[in-house]
Amino acid sequence: MEKSHIKRLVHKGEEYSYYALDSISMEEKVDIHSLPYTIRILLESLLRKEDGVNVTKNHIMELLHYQAASPKGEIPFKPSRVILQDFTGVPVVVDLASMRDAVVKAGGNPELINPEIPVDLVIDHSVQVDFFGTEDALEKNIALEFERNNERYEFLKWAENSFENYRAVPPATGIIHQVNIEFLSDVIINKDGLLYPDSMFGTDSHTTMINGIGVLGWGVGGIEAEAAMLGEASYFPVPEVIGVRLAGQLPKVATATDLALKVTQLLRQEKVVGKFVEFFGPGLSSLTLADRATVSNMAPEYGATCGYFPIDGETLHYMRLTNRSEEHVELTEAYAKANYLFYDAERFPSYSKVLELDLSTVVPSISGPKRPQDLIELSNAKNEFQASVTREVGVRGFGLEKEELDKTATVKYADGDELIQTGHVAIAAITSCTNTSNPYVLLAAGLLAKNAVEKGLAVSKTVKTSLAPGSKVVTGYLKNSGLQTYLDALGFNLVGYGCTTCIGNSGDLRPEVAEAIKEEDLLVSAVLSGNRNFEGRINPLVKANFLASPPLVVAYAIAGNMNVDLTRDPLGYDKDDQPVYLADIMPSREEVDDYIERYVTRDLYKEEYQQVFTDSQAWNAIETKTNKNYNWNSSSTYIQNPPYFDNMQADLSIKPLENLSVLAKFGDSVTTDHISPAGNIARLSPAARYLEENGIVYKDFNSYGSRRGNHEVMMRGTFANIRIKNELADGKIGGWTRVGDEILPIYDAAMRYKEAGVGSIVIAGKDYGMGSSRDWAAKGSSLLGVKAVLAESFERIHRSNLVMMGVLPLQFLEGQSAESLGLTGHESYTIDLPEDVGVGQIVTVHVQTDDVTKEFQALVRFDAEADIRYYRHGGILPMVVRKKLGGKV
Repeated sequence: MEKSHIKRLVHKGEEYSYYALDSISMEEKVDIHSLPYTIRILLESLLRKEDGVNVTKNHIMELLHYQAASPKGEIPFKPSRVILQDFTGVPVVVDLASMRDAVVKAGGNPELINPEIPVDLVIDHSVQVDFFGTEDALEKNIALEFERNNERYEFLKWAENSFENYRAVPPATGIIHQVNIEFLSDVIINKDGLLYPDSMFGTDSHTTMINGIGVLGWGVGGIEAEAAMLGEASYFPVPEVIGVRLAGQLPKVATATDLALKVTQLLRQEKVVGKFVEFFGPGLSSLTLADRATVSNMAPEYGATCGYFPIDGETLHYMRLTNRSEEHVELTEAYAKANYLFYDAERFPSYSKVLELDLSTVVPSISGPKRPQDLIELSNAKNEFQASVTREVGVRGFGLEKEELDKTATVKYADGDELIQTGHVAIAAITSCTNTSNPYVLLAAGLLAKNAVEKGLAVSKTVKTSLAPGSKVVTGYLKNSGLQTYLDALGFNLVGYGCTTCIGNSGDLRPEVAEAIKEEDLLVSAVLSGNRNFEGRINPLVKANFLASPPLVVAYAIAGNMNVDLTRDPLGYDKDDQPVYLADIMPSREEVDDYIERYVTRDLYKEEYQQVFTDSQAWNAIETKTNKNYNWNSSSTYIQNPPYFDNMQADLSIKPLENLSVLAKFGDSVTTDHISPAGNIARLSPAARYLEENGIVYKDFNSYGSRRGNHEVMMRGTFANIRIKNELADGKIGGWTRVGDEILPIYDAAMRYKEAGVGSIVIAGKDYGMGSSRDWAAKGSSLLGVKAVLAESFERIHRSNLVMMGVLPLQFLEGQSAESLGLTGHESYTIDLPEDVGVGQIVTVHVQTDDVTKEFQALVRFDAEADIRYYRHGGILPMVVRKKLGGKV
């Protein structure tokens, strides 16, 4: 960029430089205050990264002259850093290791493949809740985690020693997004005297949590993260920015969790997929940074790319609390104010649309039973649960008879039987960075537990209880305040530092409880302080899943059933057999605030994070080699060299896709969990068959998520979710499909098509690929031979991932669907894809059955020119290898 746009900033006698937004805005006569804060951050990045090739003057001008009502153009974005978690991080590092092999095979230097920007991998996804409710649960779960994952951890340790710009935060330290916001992020980066905003990609959809601290970031698939790490820009359309004007303040009875669930409901209704969201208005100052982080965390649930809170005084307060140096906090303030990135309460940007939310209208709530956007006010939770039991099968119903509400099952223990009923709370988990990053709701849960225990209330042993905080800071303030003792008394012992129940690593229920549920086919529930509650995600035996604040998790654990009105019915009875209501034990806001003031301190953050990379003795003890190319072990069932570079073709022309068979046909809201599950590997699945053939017994299967470094397991796990509903499978639930007259596992069918040289297509409804930023949902589809996915709409990340794996995302035209076009899935499809296909082009699809031929038009979801380049190369990974080797791109 022109030197004229670089300015000097003198702060406390030190001189710094920065790319000044007001310099170019005045030159072009644009009011910088009219631009949303997120657009300003992107504009600064373009100014700093302009090279005339990947980032051009035209890109800068399009963004500078941002038209909020109808944005135009595309942005080539290069984030400042990348963050990985281990489930998605292992396949990223596997791909990097494989790329090194491909480069060496072509005669290149392996060190051509190295991260060009800082990369942090936080190992948080592997711990499972095998042990709970005891003092030694944490120690036992950690030991089992290292035993199960030793091979993966050796691999990640190798990467730390072999790649530059790469650090690993060891297991049992915390959850990626909480560690990120509390420790890793600088908010403003000072690189050799050049100041610029921190910005980031993460291989986890809840990377959006970082927007709560004024850092722009969002989740991407692993393949897009790899490209960013290797210096490639990520291209996306200039987004609409939706402003959410906050007024008032939260009532004393409401929490940040209630606010986040309300925002999720509001924005899902507004259809903000692919859009940025910014929060502003007079209510902003009443929200603590932890409250903002909770709201930002759930951006994937409300569908936005990010939910951004600008830097302000509360941001600086949080930076001080979390032990950022005073010098850096002051420099952050000086730069943010100088470059128009500090929140101005007097001047508001021009937004694509403004929504209003009065914080005083937020009430205690939960969400469920199958989607986070399905908000239920606590006062109506009992009625809504009863209605969901009998409501027709779907996202809000289970299709059972009314009599099922009274159904019971007997849990048989050695010391006596216990009766459980429909709606029984089988799992109550304080889990997830969404809430454990927020001291208010954690201390509220601890105080509620204290009040409950003092009144003589208890939790039934038929309820699996757990506490898995996102950082050791949480343990510190719960222990120092004495509240952990009361949580322990109710069974909420510390089980691990990681995602646990939130991502489906809830572990097995007690055998006696599981047996009773299976014997009676009882509809039971989970209540968790997480961010997702999709069917089949939390535990295979638990169909109704509800998101709630930590204090409500504890309350429901005591009540023991969802068929209880916590606002009117007693949770239990005290020592004198008097009823105890939620209002009797819910702490006041003043009481919680007092505990925060006393126990959540800067010294605590300093103590817990000072040795974060070296504190784990188990991690330090792992031995590994330092060679630049990884020594693949052909007998490994965790780490294998993937086949992405085996057949790199010289011919890069785009051709029509001919005679595709339908592998599967789905309805609406198919999640990446459905496409590529992260949880348990079912005993009779194709993946189980593979593992058993390789000498692995059932107890050592581990999870799909832990085996993402092995494409053989993951191919077999694609479309293998036990709850997925393929319309071709004649009503059989799970990963099945029809080929001719046979019903087969989808993997077996895909292999049959591949062996016959037949490509396949997947047909779906709305919101295909919603949920986690799971690149294996696209990788697995590609490896199964899926050439195209034809859907009514796509979630942002999954669409991008499909393109970057060389799979064509094709969208029905507005108002059309498989049903309206009479598509059954028993046809053969040919897609007229021209060599010179353009962004957003309409193409013809020919459909052939035995006796009928018809055709319709569909939209090619190439959203940027970069998408076409990726597709032409068969995916972004082959493209990067060709580029590193000096080939044409």
